[in-house]
Amino acid sequence: MKIFIKNMVCNRCISAVENIFRNADVKTANILLGEVETEADLSPEKMQIIEKELLDTGFERIMDSAHQTVEKIKNLIIVKISELDISEDFLLSEFLSSKLHKDYSALSKTFSQNENITLEQFFILQKIEKVKELLLYNEFNLTEIAGKLGYKSVQHLSSQFRNTTGFTPTEFKKLKEHNRKALDNL
Repeated sequence: MKIFIKNMVCNRCISAVENIFRNADVKTANILLGEVETEADLSPEKMQIIEKELLDTGFERIMDSAHQTVEKIKNLIIVKISELDISEDFLLSEFLSSKLHKDYSALSKTFSQNENITLEQFFILQKIEKVKELLLYNEFNLTEIAGKLGYKSVQHLSSQFRNTTGFTPTEFKKLKEHNRKALDNL
């Protein structure tokens, strides 16, 4: 049985969901970002227990296919950005179409209708959150960050950063409160 779950955005999320299923004595065949496959179908009572535990932990079961598609899109984008290997010629449309085997315009429409934000805006917000993280950790300079996240130049990154946050990257680093957002809240 496949169960789709909202807000699974990292390996710690997979671990948390795995614990929920283990504690409920449900054997899983596979757990990926956004979905769990159980070895057997679950009774309505067992499913109710799982759903309550998921909600208590900040997750949510996704029932309809549109929301499942949106969650898959979000997870693909988050993972792609976390890899820090986006080329300058990266096209979000080609990436998502090839991964989900669906027409990008349909994916974009589904995403926008369910999230009240465009796919491109979501992608930019995710990249900006990653820039914030990398700036705070001081692992890379701005030129390296721009290269890892597919920006054609530091100026392009800085401009997008300022348009999104209201600060330049340098101003952001100097702030006492950095206002980072959880990836599942974007």
